[in-house]
Amino acid sequence: MEQVALGEVRLRYDGRGLIPVIVQQVGTGEVLMVAWANEEALRLTLATDTSWFWSRSRHELWNKGATSGNVQSVRRVLVDCDADTLIYEVDSPGPACHTGSRSCFFRELVETMASEDAPALCAGRAKGD
Repeated sequence: MEQVALGEVRLRYDGRGLIPVIVQQVGTGEVLMVAWANEEALRLTLATDTSWFWSRSRHELWNKGATSGNVQSVRRVLVDCDADTLIYEVDSPGPACHTGSRSCFFRELVETMASEDAPALCAGRAKGD
């Protein structure tokens, strides 16, 4: 794999100064989460070998696992051919999702669900009522 220094590639941040980051488990390629990074978050990630992101809702930097203890050790940072998306390959021993799931991608979308599998449409109505 070709290596390139941060200063040698012109990353294409969006209008808010952000770039999407796909977080994958090293070795398996399992997608754990997708988040956003600004230039400072990326520099912190490269300097500390832990995942740093920009929170779009809180408008602040966050270090994944600083609160939960589920720290992601970054093994490699990859940039795509268009320089507009990153992959953090991480060792993530604990859950990556704020819900406690290993991955944030734990729900499968389908076109339709059988009526007995669909959630109750009315509030307070239990399945089968």
